[in-house]
Amino acid sequence: MRYFMAILVGISATIFAGSTAAAPAQEGERAERLIELTRCREVTRDADRLLCFDRAVAALETAERTGEVVVLDRAQVRETNRQLFGFQITNPFAGRTDLSPEPQIEAIETTLLSASPSGEGKWLFRLADGSEWRQIDSGAVRFRNREGEPVRVRRASLGSYMLTISNSRAVRVRRQ
Repeated sequence: MRYFMAILVGISATIFAGSTAAAPAQEGERAERLIELTRCREVTRDADRLLCFDRAVAALETAERTGEVVVLDRAQVRETNRQLFGFQITNPFAGRTDLSPEPQIEAIETTLLSASPSGEGKWLFRLADGSEWRQIDSGAVRFRNREGEPVRVRRASLGSYMLTISNSRAVRVRRQ
Protein backbone atom coordinates (compact mmCIF):
# COMPACT_ATOMS: atom_id res chain seq x y z
CA MET A 1 0.00 0.00 0.00
CA ARG A 2 2.91 2.35 0.71
CA TYR A 3 3.93 2.01 -2.97
CA PHE A 4 0.55 3.32 -4.14
CA MET A 5 0.59 6.20 -1.65
CA ALA A 6 4.00 7.19 -3.05
CA ILE A 7 2.48 7.20 -6.52
CA LEU A 8 -0.34 9.44 -5.31
CA VAL A 9 2.11 11.84 -3.66
CA GLY A 10 4.13 12.05 -6.85
CA ILE A 11 1.14 12.20 -9.16
CA SER A 12 1.29 15.99 -9.50
CA ALA A 13 4.70 15.50 -11.11
CA THR A 14 3.71 12.66 -13.42
CA ILE A 15 4.75 12.51 -17.07
CA PHE A 16 3.36 9.60 -19.05
CA ALA A 17 5.86 7.73 -21.19
CA GLY A 18 5.15 7.96 -24.87
CA SER A 19 3.28 11.24 -24.61
CA THR A 20 4.64 14.16 -26.60
CA ALA A 21 1.70 16.52 -26.35
CA ALA A 22 2.26 19.66 -24.33
CA ALA A 23 0.34 19.60 -21.08
CA PRO A 24 -2.51 22.02 -20.37
CA ALA A 25 -1.58 25.25 -18.57
CA GLN A 26 -3.21 24.21 -15.29
CA GLU A 27 -0.67 21.41 -14.89
CA GLY A 28 2.02 24.11 -14.53
CA GLU A 29 5.40 22.93 -13.33
CA ARG A 30 4.66 19.25 -13.84
CA ALA A 31 5.09 19.69 -17.58
CA GLU A 32 8.10 22.02 -17.39
CA ARG A 33 10.69 19.28 -18.01
CA LEU A 34 8.75 17.88 -20.96
CA ILE A 35 8.29 21.35 -22.46
CA GLU A 36 12.04 21.99 -22.16
CA LEU A 37 12.72 18.78 -24.02
CA THR A 38 10.26 19.45 -26.85
CA ARG A 39 11.51 23.01 -27.32
CA CYS A 40 14.92 21.63 -28.28
CA ARG A 41 13.42 20.53 -31.61
CA GLU A 42 13.08 24.21 -32.56
CA VAL A 43 16.84 24.86 -32.31
CA THR A 44 18.13 25.05 -35.88
CA ARG A 45 21.89 24.62 -35.47
CA ASP A 46 22.75 20.93 -35.03
CA ALA A 47 25.38 21.35 -32.31
CA ASP A 48 23.15 23.69 -30.29
CA ARG A 49 20.15 21.34 -30.69
CA LEU A 50 22.21 18.39 -29.45
CA LEU A 51 23.43 20.43 -26.49
CA CYS A 52 19.83 21.47 -25.72
CA PHE A 53 18.62 17.84 -25.84
CA ASP A 54 21.52 16.70 -23.65
CA ARG A 55 20.70 19.34 -20.99
CA ALA A 56 16.95 18.68 -21.10
CA VAL A 57 17.34 14.90 -20.85
CA ALA A 58 19.80 15.27 -17.96
CA ALA A 59 17.33 17.54 -16.15
CA LEU A 60 14.49 15.05 -16.76
CA GLU A 61 16.60 12.12 -15.50
CA THR A 62 17.55 14.09 -12.37
CA ALA A 63 13.92 15.00 -11.74
CA GLU A 64 12.92 11.35 -12.05
CA ARG A 65 15.72 10.16 -9.76
CA THR A 66 14.79 12.70 -7.06
CA GLY A 67 11.07 11.91 -7.31
CA GLU A 68 10.12 15.35 -8.69
CA VAL A 69 8.82 13.55 -11.78
CA VAL A 70 7.22 10.11 -11.83
CA VAL A 71 6.99 8.33 -15.17
CA LEU A 72 4.15 5.85 -15.67
CA ASP A 73 3.16 4.00 -18.81
CA ARG A 74 -0.46 3.21 -19.65
CA ALA A 75 -0.27 -0.28 -18.14
CA GLN A 76 0.91 1.23 -14.84
CA VAL A 77 -1.93 3.77 -14.96
CA ARG A 78 -4.44 0.94 -15.47
CA GLU A 79 -2.93 -1.10 -12.61
CA THR A 80 -2.93 1.92 -10.31
CA ASN A 81 -6.58 2.58 -11.13
CA ARG A 82 -7.34 -1.06 -10.38
CA GLN A 83 -5.52 -0.94 -7.03
CA LEU A 84 -7.38 2.28 -6.10
CA PHE A 85 -10.78 0.79 -7.02
CA GLY A 86 -13.18 1.37 -4.15
CA PHE A 87 -11.36 4.22 -2.45
CA GLN A 88 -13.26 7.49 -2.35
CA ILE A 89 -10.61 9.69 -3.94
CA THR A 90 -10.48 11.89 -7.00
CA ASN A 91 -8.97 10.03 -9.92
CA PRO A 92 -5.48 11.54 -10.35
CA PHE A 93 -5.59 10.73 -14.08
CA ALA A 94 -8.94 12.40 -14.79
CA GLY A 95 -8.95 15.30 -17.23
CA ARG A 96 -5.73 14.35 -19.01
CA THR A 97 -6.08 15.65 -22.56
CA ASP A 98 -2.86 14.00 -23.73
CA LEU A 99 -4.13 10.46 -23.09
CA SER A 100 -6.91 8.63 -24.79
CA PRO A 101 -9.54 8.10 -22.09
CA GLU A 102 -8.98 5.04 -19.95
CA PRO A 103 -12.29 3.32 -19.27
CA GLN A 104 -13.49 3.55 -15.69
CA ILE A 105 -13.16 0.27 -13.85
CA GLU A 106 -16.65 -1.04 -13.13
CA ALA A 107 -15.71 -4.25 -11.28
CA ILE A 108 -12.80 -6.31 -10.05
CA GLU A 109 -12.61 -10.07 -9.88
CA THR A 110 -10.28 -11.86 -7.51
CA THR A 111 -10.50 -14.55 -4.84
CA LEU A 112 -11.26 -14.62 -1.13
CA LEU A 113 -8.40 -14.87 1.36
CA SER A 114 -10.58 -14.72 4.45
CA ALA A 115 -13.83 -13.39 5.82
CA SER A 116 -14.48 -12.70 9.47
CA PRO A 117 -17.32 -11.20 11.47
CA SER A 118 -16.52 -7.59 12.36
CA GLY A 119 -19.27 -7.02 14.90
CA GLU A 120 -22.97 -6.18 14.73
CA GLY A 121 -23.48 -9.15 12.40
CA LYS A 122 -21.35 -7.61 9.64
CA TRP A 123 -18.34 -9.05 7.83
CA LEU A 124 -14.82 -8.00 6.87
CA PHE A 125 -13.61 -9.53 3.59
CA ARG A 126 -9.89 -9.83 2.78
CA LEU A 127 -9.21 -10.45 -0.90
CA ALA A 128 -6.24 -11.92 -2.76
CA ASP A 129 -5.49 -8.59 -4.46
CA GLY A 130 -4.68 -7.12 -1.04
CA SER A 131 -7.89 -5.15 -0.61
CA GLU A 132 -10.19 -5.27 2.40
CA TRP A 133 -13.91 -4.59 2.21
CA ARG A 134 -16.31 -4.09 5.13
CA GLN A 135 -20.01 -4.94 4.90
CA ILE A 136 -22.12 -1.81 5.38
CA ASP A 137 -25.63 -3.18 4.87
CA SER A 138 -27.41 -5.18 7.53
CA GLY A 139 -28.54 -8.16 5.48
CA ALA A 140 -27.58 -11.69 6.41
CA VAL A 141 -24.72 -13.09 4.36
CA ARG A 142 -24.57 -16.74 3.38
CA PHE A 143 -21.50 -17.84 1.47
CA ARG A 144 -18.75 -20.43 1.41
CA ASN A 145 -16.11 -18.94 3.69
CA ARG A 146 -13.18 -20.68 2.06
CA GLU A 147 -9.93 -19.28 0.78
CA GLY A 148 -9.89 -19.24 -3.00
CA GLU A 149 -13.62 -18.69 -3.53
CA PRO A 150 -14.21 -16.34 -6.51
CA VAL A 151 -15.13 -12.78 -5.54
CA ARG A 152 -16.52 -9.96 -7.64
CA VAL A 153 -16.81 -6.36 -6.42
CA ARG A 154 -18.76 -4.01 -8.68
CA ARG A 155 -19.80 -0.38 -8.63
CA ALA A 156 -23.36 0.24 -7.53
CA SER A 157 -25.50 3.34 -7.24
CA LEU A 158 -24.52 6.51 -5.39
CA GLY A 159 -20.86 5.60 -5.04
CA SER A 160 -21.44 2.31 -3.28
CA TYR A 161 -20.05 -1.15 -4.10
CA MET A 162 -21.52 -4.64 -4.10
CA LEU A 163 -19.50 -7.77 -3.30
CA THR A 164 -20.50 -11.26 -4.39
CA ILE A 165 -18.74 -14.47 -3.35
CA SER A 166 -19.41 -17.32 -5.78
CA ASN A 167 -23.20 -17.29 -6.18
CA SER A 168 -24.05 -15.57 -2.88
CA ARG A 169 -26.37 -12.59 -2.70
CA ALA A 170 -24.63 -9.26 -3.24
CA VAL A 171 -23.48 -7.49 -0.10
CA ARG A 172 -23.05 -3.70 0.06
CA VAL A 173 -19.44 -2.97 1.08
CA ARG A 174 -16.94 -0.15 1.60
CA ARG A 175 -13.21 -0.36 0.89
CA GLN A 176 -11.00 -0.24 3.99
